[in-house]
Amino acid sequence: MSHFPSDTVLLWLVRGCGLLTGTITVVIVGFLLTESLPALQEVGIQRFVSDPSWHPSAGSAEGEFNLVPMIVATSLATAGAVLLATPLGIGSAIFAHFYAPNRLRKIYGKMIELLAGIPSVVYGLWGLVVLVPIIARWHPPGTSLLSAIIVLTIMILPTIALLAGASFDNLSSEHLRASAALGLSRGRTVFSVVLPASRSGLFTAVLLGTGRAVGETMAVLMVAGNVVQTPTSLFQPVRTITANIALEMAYAMDGHRSALFVCGLLLMAMIVLLVGTAEWVSKGRIHG
Repeated sequence: MSHFPSDTVLLWLVRGCGLLTGTITVVIVGFLLTESLPALQEVGIQRFVSDPSWHPSAGSAEGEFNLVPMIVATSLATAGAVLLATPLGIGSAIFAHFYAPNRLRKIYGKMIELLAGIPSVVYGLWGLVVLVPIIARWHPPGTSLLSAIIVLTIMILPTIALLAGASFDNLSSEHLRASAALGLSRGRTVFSVVLPASRSGLFTAVLLGTGRAVGETMAVLMVAGNVVQTPTSLFQPVRTITANIALEMAYAMDGHRSALFVCGLLLMAMIVLLVGTAEWVSKGRIHG
């Protein structure tokens, strides 16, 4: 079969897009490494986990650069949000696809799409004005790890729900016909047929939701309290890595600025670890 000129153009266009994407990734990582290098050389990796606190200065030797409290806060906020949003998102997708009437399903779908499109600063504003005062009446000060978890849960829930719904849409009709032929109930079909057959798509949904939670900045900055400490309670204020960069980059100089790029490099490493873990799990468990 002969190739039309348009096929050749499309081939090179696709190759160019792939090359551009890879180049952008390499440039970003290279930029982070270059900007982080002064702090890594002058401070050393050990001080980022052993210093008493986070009080950086322009002269790296005089500052304190402990990132552990912010790493812990980021990890706890992300884990809490994913643990709450995953069953809620998948459960809502199951309801919309297998239990809700057609009209309600359409309305529900539009509502989830609307939630997914709301800017993060709006979620943060709602959390600051509505959620934080409620938690403050229960347990002051209100701006806390719990507030961050709840806001992140609401933010990533539509992502998980929409991708889970797309996974159910792509499910082969043969699975459902086989289930009906066996006389399985709707609930048994969902838990014994639909969920196992859709597990790859569901895992992708959770992965993307986790990635958004790790990288969220503005909403968490507005409700978490921004105190650099390792939390021992859900009601304590915390500062995440992303919020730390946003708060201090405007006035940071020299060693302080380089240390903030170390924070960015750390976030990149967390995402790479997340993607690598997802790839390992996909090959070892989902497709194995």
